[in-house]
Amino acid sequence: MRAGAISWQLAQTFWVGGLWLLHFVMLPVLEKMGLAPLLIEEVKAALSPLLVGFAAFCVLLQGMVLVQVEGLRSLWSDLRGQLLLMVLVMALAFFAVRHWLPGAERWLLFNYLVLALCGLVLVMQPLPGQRR
Repeated sequence: MRAGAISWQLAQTFWVGGLWLLHFVMLPVLEKMGLAPLLIEEVKAALSPLLVGFAAFCVLLQGMVLVQVEGLRSLWSDLRGQLLLMVLVMALAFFAVRHWLPGAERWLLFNYLVLALCGLVLVMQPLPGQRR
């Protein structure tokens, strides 16, 4: 149980913190430093897919912990499970849109922000195995 809670928190810290750090800290700081907008877009284009893919991997890990502690039914009936499934769907949609609609920057930004907000809501939920 303790190892599951630790891995849950560690995975959650990495993917949620990474998404928020890139979009709300690193990119604005690069802009404030006076870097060329094209360079900032290149950094965003290179790091966003990496972070979304990493988020999907961490969410799979969190899903395994949730199923192990709470049971398979918790993926559908528990808010934590629903958020994890939503993040997976949004990560898949991110890569599908990126592949088939390369010019859809607004959709990619919307998708990225939904991932970040789902992560923020997930942070506020109790750990698997703990009472609310």
